[in-house]
Amino acid sequence: MSKIKLLTIAVIGLLVTNTILVGFLLFKKQPVPMEAVPPGKREGPKKIIIERLHFDTAQVAQYELLITDHRKVIRLLKDSISETKNELYQSLQTDSFTGKDSLTNLLSALQKRIETVHYDHFAQIKKLCKPAQREAFNELTHELAFYFTTERKGPPPRHDD
Repeated sequence: MSKIKLLTIAVIGLLVTNTILVGFLLFKKQPVPMEAVPPGKREGPKKIIIERLHFDTAQVAQYELLITDHRKVIRLLKDSISETKNELYQSLQTDSFTGKDSLTNLLSALQKRIETVHYDHFAQIKKLCKPAQREAFNELTHELAFYFTTERKGPPPRHDD
């Protein structure tokens, strides 16, 4: 086989590969960022949990109370984190950096508390579930971490057994 024939086959192969790649990239459905979806049309964790667990009216009312309490505690903890971070970075104005270790330890304790509050919140949701809803709750647990991450990339992972 001559070099020209081999080169022609290679170029045609690369063109076909590139065409397929460009077509894939153009026609692939892109996830819509949460910020781009109007607030009234977002499917937040609240709506998803109510639908996936098939909560009745009484359960929804109890769940709403749990959400209110949960948000208050998380807001206070996040405010404490912001204040502590501000104090930490303000310490850069001095040359001694005194208190850095205690402030970073406090930040880690506050973050640990947030994770505990999230966990306890879902433990309370589990208690709201009737026995028939427990299997749906167990399926939902595979996606819980997604709802509490600040940088979401695409839809939550689905657990397929």
